[in-house]
Amino acid sequence: MDQRIHNHAEILVDWSARVDAGDDVVLSVGEGAHDLGVAVARRLGERDANMLATYDSDELDRAYLRAHSGAFESDPEFEVALYEHADVVLSLRGTRNTTEQADVSDETQRRHAQASRKIRELRMDTDWVSTVHPTRAMAQQAGMSFEAYTDFVYDAILRDWESLAEEMSRLKTILDEGSEVRVLKEHDLTDLTLSIENRTAVNSAASVAYDSHNLPSGEVFTAPRDTAGQVVFDIPMTIRGKRVRDAHLAFKDGVVVDWEATEGEDVLRTIIETDEGSRRLGELGIGMNRGIDRVTDQILFDEKLGGTVHMALGRSYDANLPESEDGNDSAVHTDLITDMRAEGTRMEVDGETIQRDGVFRWEDEFKG
Repeated sequence: MDQRIHNHAEILVDWSARVDAGDDVVLSVGEGAHDLGVAVARRLGERDANMLATYDSDELDRAYLRAHSGAFESDPEFEVALYEHADVVLSLRGTRNTTEQADVSDETQRRHAQASRKIRELRMDTDWVSTVHPTRAMAQQAGMSFEAYTDFVYDAILRDWESLAEEMSRLKTILDEGSEVRVLKEHDLTDLTLSIENRTAVNSAASVAYDSHNLPSGEVFTAPRDTAGQVVFDIPMTIRGKRVRDAHLAFKDGVVVDWEATEGEDVLRTIIETDEGSRRLGELGIGMNRGIDRVTDQILFDEKLGGTVHMALGRSYDANLPESEDGNDSAVHTDLITDMRAEGTRMEVDGETIQRDGVFRWEDEFKG
């Protein structure tokens, strides 16, 4: 087995999830992530943790959803009980077909998402971490050879996370002390302002100790209070098995009032119309992982790419909110990404430019 798989497992269990002896761990293994699952199981055994392994398969999910009547039971008790008693949930993603669920209707997926809200909340109440194991399907989606894609994945994951956490803390401080973010791109219609007053940014350094739950990570994110203006998400994405390209959203008083896309407008509409909360932004995230150097059409990587900004329609995270506020509630949390690396782009906090053309003001390449 590739030594990097064991290194990945070590970072996941020790740095990311901080698993201790006696922890009850649900290990969800994707259909193409068997080798990583074996390495993680070994590491959990070395930690004297308790493990329950489950199988996560897009093919199984497709068969189930297409055959179902659509009258889904809301939060089945047996699944609720599992996550109520779990301390840690580790999700090892590794699909063998990135578009396996493309022929599952949008309405079926919407109903299933709505029926599973409590399950998702319970999972998020644990020390959960999601990661990915490279597969040939994912390499193909990224337009890369399997060998090159594997190298790319480990370049993003096997990082000096302590050093990156220290760098990202600079941006966290700026956002914590700020009241308003403006995202402006001269070459398209993007000119968006987001209120972040009384919010706490998360230094997402790939560890639950930082309220961070993805490996790889490398972003700083917060939850907007209000949003006005418009934004073009020019990085293509596959969402629910369908391609979405050049999504253009317009906001007024914090709510999406108009939208269009050159491709995938139907799935965009389904997401926006899921519920009341899906018409609002639940997250503003800023990518800072320079180990990710290209778009791969996989959100776990693309949203962390240095020089990008992503925004999520739907649910906000409690870590960003004061205790007195519930935040945006929704059955969805769907990220969309805009590229800030072109000339003539900038991000401001309270009128001060903190990033220009994808470069932060503390980086050597910054043009003042």
